[in-house]
Amino acid sequence: MMRQPAPVNVAAHLPAMAGLQPKAPAIHIPRSLKSQQQTEYDCITFSELDRESSRMAHALDQLGICRGVRTVLMVPPGFEFFALTFALFKVGAVPVLVDPGMGVKNLKTCLAEAYPEAFIGIPRAHIARLLLGWGRPSLRILLTVGRKLCWGGATLSRLLAKTPTDQSYQTASVEPDETAAVLFTSGSTGVPKGAVYSHGNFAAQVELLRQVYDIRPGEIDLPTFPLFALFAPALGMTSVIPEMDFTRPAQVDPVKIVNAIDKFQVTTMFGSPALINRIGRYGEAQGLRLPSLKRAISAGAPVPAVVLERFANMLTGDAELFTPYGATEALPVCSIGSREILSETRQATDQGQGVCIGKPVPGMTLEIIGISEQPISRWSDGLKMAVGEIGEIVVKGPQVTSGYFGRIESTALAKICDPKGGFWHRMGDLGYRDDRGRIWFCGRKAHRVVTAEETLFTIPCEAIFNTHPQVFRTALVGIGAPDAQQPVLCIELEPGSDTSNLQQLHQELLAIGARHKLTSNIKTMLFHPAFPVDIRHNAKIFREKLAVWAAEQLS
Repeated sequence: MMRQPAPVNVAAHLPAMAGLQPKAPAIHIPRSLKSQQQTEYDCITFSELDRESSRMAHALDQLGICRGVRTVLMVPPGFEFFALTFALFKVGAVPVLVDPGMGVKNLKTCLAEAYPEAFIGIPRAHIARLLLGWGRPSLRILLTVGRKLCWGGATLSRLLAKTPTDQSYQTASVEPDETAAVLFTSGSTGVPKGAVYSHGNFAAQVELLRQVYDIRPGEIDLPTFPLFALFAPALGMTSVIPEMDFTRPAQVDPVKIVNAIDKFQVTTMFGSPALINRIGRYGEAQGLRLPSLKRAISAGAPVPAVVLERFANMLTGDAELFTPYGATEALPVCSIGSREILSETRQATDQGQGVCIGKPVPGMTLEIIGISEQPISRWSDGLKMAVGEIGEIVVKGPQVTSGYFGRIESTALAKICDPKGGFWHRMGDLGYRDDRGRIWFCGRKAHRVVTAEETLFTIPCEAIFNTHPQVFRTALVGIGAPDAQQPVLCIELEPGSDTSNLQQLHQELLAIGARHKLTSNIKTMLFHPAFPVDIRHNAKIFREKLAVWAAEQLS
């Protein structure tokens, strides 16, 4: 008889860590300012977090939020966010996590597609739900974290008042392929889609993060992206919740981040490229070092080498800034450190060879296939391209999600059935493999510019122009008929750049492009005050919006 896989639940990590280090801090939460520069924090230990999440799990179960119930969670990062998330996993419910910054229209669409039965939120979230009609056809259970007004349902405080402080709860025994959560993509290249996470996906992610970055219990984490904060307790790390607006990482106050790192001797942090850029600029100006950091991790968009360099200069010893590659549907896929980028691959990037994203992580299989807009129903080795050829990146591994909730067509476009077992996920990205097995990223498939003569890939072309010292970033877009587009380079200058002689700068950029065959046909350039970017990371450029803007400018 074939042995069945052992049941697994990502929430099981919390009681395990509470048993291993009960009095160790699990979360430090900013409470109030002692002075302009100093903040007081509340501390929650692992045993307290485990106990309170069990109390909440019992209360949720009594309310009807139990195994399989899709539950929207709209609570800001803090104690309730952590405790409720682990409580939902403990009961076997299915958290539906959406980014509040994705826009009102997208939020309503996402919640309609997820068809949630329960809604847990702060008062402001419930008011928005009422006014905008979120989840109206499906919601039957309402829970307010804070003061409830006119919308009915229960409050968390009243539920907990009826629950003994020592109330235990047996974490639900679930199977690896059982749905654990629905996490919506950022929607940077279309409408956000709900990636269906299994408990096996989460378990694989936790183990890979531990293995790839050598993360150990007792470390201190500063997570500046809420979803990454959930991995810290599972890995036995203390989380220091930063003082920031999580929807605007590019506007973070670097003083508060640096102070938190110093105060708690933070060993690891996650930050979007925009946040890393802001802190790196501040650190360079102040001549700062961050000796406690063992590693920093940045993802969400390619991190320019100059941004890596600024931040890496703040690190000491063997510490590095790592840039894992992945997506909501599959993370991590590849990883590379700042040392390899700055000493070797940045030169190739500047010459238009793409951005090196490293080798696939253990257990991940990655291939490059021919570019296609059509569904591929069945995998065959004949799809694979040769080393050095640019194509679509496809991946297969335990951390890869199997589909999108309620989106059959999107799932069919993104997944390829493997007759040998399992499936491949099409990342929607383009790249190639070099002769050392490293993967080089060349941009999104949807963003390539197809002219009458050639196909231009965004990342390689943009990197060439980004070498100009006055350029902060560029974005290549195409306008016109799909197979006969006109390439247009949109340019955002470094903050504080002299804009009195843009004509001369234009000529300098044309000269840079003319020196490379790859960019020699890019003649049209437009200066843009500030690129539109995604809310989640403030780093992914909305090239679709720039293309519309460019067409208007040229008309």
